[in-house]
Amino acid sequence: MGNSLTEVFSEVMGKAFEAAGYDAGLGVVRVSDRPDLCEFQCNGAMAGAKKYHKAPFMIADEVTKKLPEVGADRYFTAEMVRPGFINMNASPAYIAEMLKEIAEDPYLSIPQEESPEEIVIDYGGPNVAKPLHVGHLRSAVIGESIKRLCRAVGNHVRGDVHLGDWGLQMGLIITELKHTQPDLPYFDDCATEFPEEPPFTIGELEKIYPTASAKSKEDPDYYAEALEATHLLQEGKPGYHALWEQILKVSVADLKKNYARLNVNFDLWKAESDVQPYIPDMIEKMKADGVAHIDDGALVIDVDEPTDKKMIPPCIILKSDGSSLYATTDIATILEREKLFHPDRIIYVVDKRQSMHFVQVFRAVKKAGIGDNKTDLVHVGFGTMNGKDGKPFKTREGGVMRLQVLLDDIEAEMEKKISENRNVRTEDAEKTAKQVALSAVKYGDLSNQASKDYIFDIDKFTSFEGNTGPYILYTIVRIKSILEKADISVTDRDLLPAAGEEEKALMLDLTEFGSTIFDAYEDLAPHRICAYIYRTCNDFNRFYHETRILAEEKEAKKKSYLALLQLTDRILEKSIDILGFSAPDHM
Repeated sequence: MGNSLTEVFSEVMGKAFEAAGYDAGLGVVRVSDRPDLCEFQCNGAMAGAKKYHKAPFMIADEVTKKLPEVGADRYFTAEMVRPGFINMNASPAYIAEMLKEIAEDPYLSIPQEESPEEIVIDYGGPNVAKPLHVGHLRSAVIGESIKRLCRAVGNHVRGDVHLGDWGLQMGLIITELKHTQPDLPYFDDCATEFPEEPPFTIGELEKIYPTASAKSKEDPDYYAEALEATHLLQEGKPGYHALWEQILKVSVADLKKNYARLNVNFDLWKAESDVQPYIPDMIEKMKADGVAHIDDGALVIDVDEPTDKKMIPPCIILKSDGSSLYATTDIATILEREKLFHPDRIIYVVDKRQSMHFVQVFRAVKKAGIGDNKTDLVHVGFGTMNGKDGKPFKTREGGVMRLQVLLDDIEAEMEKKISENRNVRTEDAEKTAKQVALSAVKYGDLSNQASKDYIFDIDKFTSFEGNTGPYILYTIVRIKSILEKADISVTDRDLLPAAGEEEKALMLDLTEFGSTIFDAYEDLAPHRICAYIYRTCNDFNRFYHETRILAEEKEAKKKSYLALLQLTDRILEKSIDILGFSAPDHM
């Protein structure tokens, strides 16, 4: 499986063009621009008119007459419309035949890569010792969906959180602890053993960093002390290293809890510290190969190219004081991933404002010959999540909102709405609210093209009407409810050709599932899946309102309706699973 209707129809139409003496490539079929006139169209005759010096309606007429010869009647009906269009409608019998094949396919017609890729996706990027805030939402939500999308077509994928756990922030925390709790054994140069329990909770740790950061900006001596603490940590001072391990332990436990609320799961919990051992040899090789050179005291790699339309600054590997930068760590991270996983592709899901950074890093990696230049390095840049005022989303007080607070607010709103619905038992309301709230957050984000900024509107996203996650889930629950009430069991073989327009529209949607998923994968564009399932849900609800499904007296017809609902449910649930959320049984 995997061929869409347009691909099947294009192949048939190409044979008709060829039979009429024209180029088969003119037989491309696409979904109609005028659904009020037809479902599909072929404009090849218009394109061929100049090449063959013939009126397009004459070409279209000749091709249309050849359609019976190539067996087109099995697939569609067609007619020529002046000045030379070929309008087409799919055969209900063929659609039903295709849906039976989709239902029997374990992949539901999602094409599988013949040569699966090894892919690493970098989509976390939180700093330790800090809570997740709304700025972390998009990388987590988009990255998780892209990971699932890449797996859906058969690739081997590893998601990496890529923790920020190295650098000045660690020195600041160590310095502040030394000032406030100087008697801790971590600051005793004679100590060789350290406590198993951390000297702080996550709540306390989250207060330490901003306090230290503020002090370092006001007090030059404090800042210098933090720099020295950072240096001693990176040199391996035992007490500082043990304290750093405690910071990491407490932070990661909290991060895992918060990511779990988003149904985001990382395969790798790698950090900047993991690649520090690679950096010295990597830099020496860059120097020896003549890739890196000194410029104004700093070690840099020139990454500009003759075809650049704007200036691309050199990639700085070491500052003039000998310290490394994010670029250094990112290049070393690619080196480590090459050694450990031999990826065909590394995908970075990071704010689009970092695009220049990734241009520099990717070019530096290629110039340095890391990975033999075989790995495809991709940056999926996303826009900002803004409030109703169009500015980056903040609390009412103007601060950056913690992700936990945002999720709590949306879950509370959903529980209030769901509790008013008598179909959900009180004890199930909280669990259901969490599922629906997650759909509101994820669908609200993913339904927008990743590269674009968008307005995070809680009232809109939690609505059960319109293009929202709750509407999608409500539709799935409606299907589940009908199937649960049905008093007969059905199989995919019970599916009959569509008898009405609404039923046929829904069937046509289902035939597009596999090609939609693969197109979304090729462009790393989850928003296309959202557009697909919204259209499918709308068409299902029109079919539902126009059809007496359970009250249908003819058993064969009733079974066909239920078989159609079963497949619709499977496809919608697979779609939202790729997006990273699931549907409850009742709402």
